[in-house]
Amino acid sequence: MSIVFMILATLLVWVMTPGIAVFYGGFVPQNNITRILFDSFLMFGIAGLMWVLVGYSASFEGNHFGIIGNFNHLFLSGVNMTALFGTTKLPTSIVVLFQMMFAILTPALFIGAIANRTRIKFVIGFIVLWSLLIYYPLVHMVWSSNGFLAQMGVLDFAGGTVIHIDAGITALVLSNFLLKPYKPAKQPSGNSFWILMGTGLLWIGWYGFNAGSAMALNTQAIQAFLTTTVAPLSAMLTWIALENTYKKKITLSGICTGTICGLVGVTPAAGYVTLTSAFIIGIISAMGSFYFMNNLKYKFHLNDYLDIFGSHGVSGIIGSLATGLFATKTVNPNVINNGLLTGGGIKLLLIKIIGVLFTVIVVITLNCLIVSGLKKLMKDDVYSPEIGELDPIKLT
Repeated sequence: MSIVFMILATLLVWVMTPGIAVFYGGFVPQNNITRILFDSFLMFGIAGLMWVLVGYSASFEGNHFGIIGNFNHLFLSGVNMTALFGTTKLPTSIVVLFQMMFAILTPALFIGAIANRTRIKFVIGFIVLWSLLIYYPLVHMVWSSNGFLAQMGVLDFAGGTVIHIDAGITALVLSNFLLKPYKPAKQPSGNSFWILMGTGLLWIGWYGFNAGSAMALNTQAIQAFLTTTVAPLSAMLTWIALENTYKKKITLSGICTGTICGLVGVTPAAGYVTLTSAFIIGIISAMGSFYFMNNLKYKFHLNDYLDIFGSHGVSGIIGSLATGLFATKTVNPNVINNGLLTGGGIKLLLIKIIGVLFTVIVVITLNCLIVSGLKKLMKDDVYSPEIGELDPIKLT
């Protein structure tokens, strides 16, 4: 039964990559949509193949200083795909496929930050280096039993640090400090149907994303399914209240964005917290992201046109820290120390603060090094002109 459940979860996470492409496509002008869709779907080819080539081995096989695995199993050679993975009752092959979907989705989340501004060969080079230097080490550090953040006690049920803070910070760095930001020549009217369909696909996929991270059809998976329902609902209603109070109008794009913020916020805590805690996480995630998108972004003159950092980065940080407040052994026996507000003292919260700060610093630093290196290597061949809806997409 657990194998069938994990195959279904893998398929649901697969849906999230075209889902994010459709969601972003609803916010950009018509002549930018093809590139958004192209870059997002391209992640299957680049990140998916990279995962089989070296990603799984670097993330979960062996251990070097608690930071990275090994590169001894190119194309999964020598990996016993039928052996049980760790303490789970799943064959390794299922875990390889499930984690591959995460490796594909994460760059799809941030690639919209440089849509239509870089040549495809820059995108390919960046994703390869980002996967090797940032994503695989984070997966190992947080989700491998040998990882130093895991050993320290950092809890991340389904990817608050590994995926959402990582993607949000990467988008912020790319679009503000290192590359020409994505900003359309004229403000698009938006496509409400695309935005709603993208949100729907993402929410459906998120059930596989969060519940599947339990790696079995057990009580934690059911709890994650429930919290993944409650948090976006409270976030959606919070966003409506905020828009009505501060903008005097309620928008479809706004409540869809609020829903995404709730889903992001609950991700690191999904299988660790009660429904009441998930309700609160949805509210505070929406509040934090709304404040950033409508105040701090403009105050600090940050380009975040698609609100990738505003939703994934800010809500990912809030959700990760909230895990240190609300995680409880009554929901998941793997919680060693309860959160601050569930009777466990401040220890888990301090661990989560350290984990978030470490992730932010490492992702910023390594992204700067990667892009600076690629810009020197490619010189004046980094940026691309606008690519129209019907124009062919070229590598050069």
